[in-house]
Amino acid sequence: MKQSIHPDYRPVVFRDPSADFAFLTRSTMSSGRTVEWEDGNVYPLVDVDVSAASHPFYTGRGRVIDTAGRVERFKQRYGKR
Repeated sequence: MKQSIHPDYRPVVFRDPSADFAFLTRSTMSSGRTVEWEDGNVYPLVDVDVSAASHPFYTGRGRVIDTAGRVERFKQRYGKR
């Protein structure tokens, strides 16, 4: 790899404020805010809108789509052609 053309790859804390969930991982993202993590070190903090703790698919709070109603409506419109 060429030197000094790649972004800095370092530990970063990602936080989902709606679910009160945070995790430490490595990333190239940068942030002006920092947070003290459980290990006592200070890391950059990036807030995210959705994480596995708040996404409806992973939490089981997803909506069920009424596909039967859509099929019936399609049959009513185009079924007799």
